Amino acid sequence: MAGKKAESRIPERITKAIKGNRLSHAYIIEGDELTEKTKFAIDFAKAILCKVDPGIGCGECKTCRMISEGTYRDIYLVTKDERSVKDKDIEELQERLAKLPIEMGVDDGGRNIAIVESADTMTTRAQNRFLKSLEEPQPGTVIMLLSENDESLLPTIKSRCQKIHLYETDLDYDENYRSIARAIIDMFSGRNKRKAYFFEGKRIIEENLKGRDSALGILDALEREFRNDMLSVANSDSATEDILFLKRGIEAVEGARKDIRYNVREKYALCDLLLKIGG
Repeated sequence: MAGKKAESRIPERITKAIKGNRLSHAYIIEGDELTEKTKFAIDFAKAILCKVDPGIGCGECKTCRMISEGTYRDIYLVTKDERSVKDKDIEELQERLAKLPIEMGVDDGGRNIAIVESADTMTTRAQNRFLKSLEEPQPGTVIMLLSENDESLLPTIKSRCQKIHLYETDLDYDENYRSIARAIIDMFSGRNKRKAYFFEGKRIIEENLKGRDSALGILDALEREFRNDMLSVANSDSATEDILFLKRGIEAVEGARKDIRYNVREKYALCDLLLKIGG
């Protein structure tokens, strides 16, 4: 049974929608850099297509195994090339979605399932083109747009999709990033020493910064830890200054993440974050 539980990270409302045949044709699956959005989307596909345990996915039947192995022909995965999803990949995806499912007929539960990683990196042209697939989907089509920040998606895209947030799931994330984040927060949290530890924080960042992915990993871990601390503070008699510190930290993380997306050097963005956290 333990193996089955690992397959059951689907929200209850989605399980009910699958079982009640009320599934939407399009979803935005939003989560930070460390959240296993693609893993979740694959589990979602199993929950949709599995006949043994519909709404959850047994993980052991032929369909679930094929999905895990990447051999299920009606699941189309689009990945980004370097920094963005290419327009030509979206065009090819639309051509595939215009065809009927291969593995099973629609009347038997067959579906075309599209998983677009880093959908928020699609160009405006690609998004506008993709609207046709969202507005006029073939019967049985389910589209999953994976995103870190749906602010980069057009309002016309977002209005045609249901959203699933993965920020509050129990998915694991890199313990090393958590340790880095925890060290930085604890370092600056003392009321009389918030500015004094800038250079120590800078040293920690320089030792662990290995490029853009690691910078985003550190930021995501920082945001999680700040938000966890905020929940603890909300249930205590902590001083207003502590609350302001945590709010300032969350805002600083969001600002640094935006800077990196606009091609600010990772080291500069993270050092600027330390200054803002220190107040």
